[in-house]
Amino acid sequence: MTSHAPDPFNPAVPAGAYDTLLARVLAQARAHKAWTAEDGPLPSLFVSHGAPPTLDDPQWLVDLFSWAQTMPKPRGIVVVSAHWEDAPVAITGAAAGTPLYYDFGGFHPRYYTLQYATPDATRLAHRLTATLRDTTPVHQYTDRGLDHGAFIPLMAMYPAADVPVVQLSMPSLDPEALLDLGRRLRHLREEGFLIMGSGFMTHSFAVLRDPGLRGHIKAFDEWAADALSRGDVDTLVDYRTKAPGAHVAHPTADHFVPLLLTMGAATDLGAAATTAIDRITLGNSIRSIQVT
Repeated sequence: MTSHAPDPFNPAVPAGAYDTLLARVLAQARAHKAWTAEDGPLPSLFVSHGAPPTLDDPQWLVDLFSWAQTMPKPRGIVVVSAHWEDAPVAITGAAAGTPLYYDFGGFHPRYYTLQYATPDATRLAHRLTATLRDTTPVHQYTDRGLDHGAFIPLMAMYPAADVPVVQLSMPSLDPEALLDLGRRLRHLREEGFLIMGSGFMTHSFAVLRDPGLRGHIKAFDEWAADALSRGDVDTLVDYRTKAPGAHVAHPTADHFVPLLLTMGAATDLGAAATTAIDRITLGNSIRSIQVT
């Protein structure tokens, strides 16, 4: 008899692993200790997010939830996702009840009915606008909800959906631009807000078709891990020329540059990052990090 591994793109019960997690941890999530000033600044995070298959990976879900539990529950979350570039900068609809933005295709219908009804984030949006408007006009969308780069990982990290969330667009895909945006947001961490870049440590569809390319993924991931451990921001900014396997690991910049937002939001530029999740999934690195 031949056994076959489960197909992550066609699970027997779509989002069934998430249903199981939710049943097990919801009470714990609701009881999560809230941030107070005595806790000091929250870290900034880079989260490797997935499309719907994340919700079918029990280990990935547990890793994300457990990571969030190591920090106080934030007053609010500002997330920059690989899936939204808009210049100069824009904010998602912050009102409670703004529908999610299902920016993916070809999956089971259930994934298009997922809900993540976070509380009203209008006050956070105003605080964010005040932070940026000295040099940057900020457009506020009323009808664009969180995209999957934001809501998929947050469903696992904060499954009670009890933290206000605002998504901020990437003003460009230039690493320096994301680094600067992170710098401008860093003081919000002192007020109990979590700053989160959401992308993928490697983002290659080619490796799914050709496992022979996995050496490039491994080389890039090891290079990134080393640079992050040393807080070498200059090297990370210049990843296109300095990173081995960059042409395979990141054929486009969108899933890597949110990492620079995370590094820019560190208290001290050049602070070493700590790896919170270190795994290869679907041929790619889902390394996720935090920096203080």
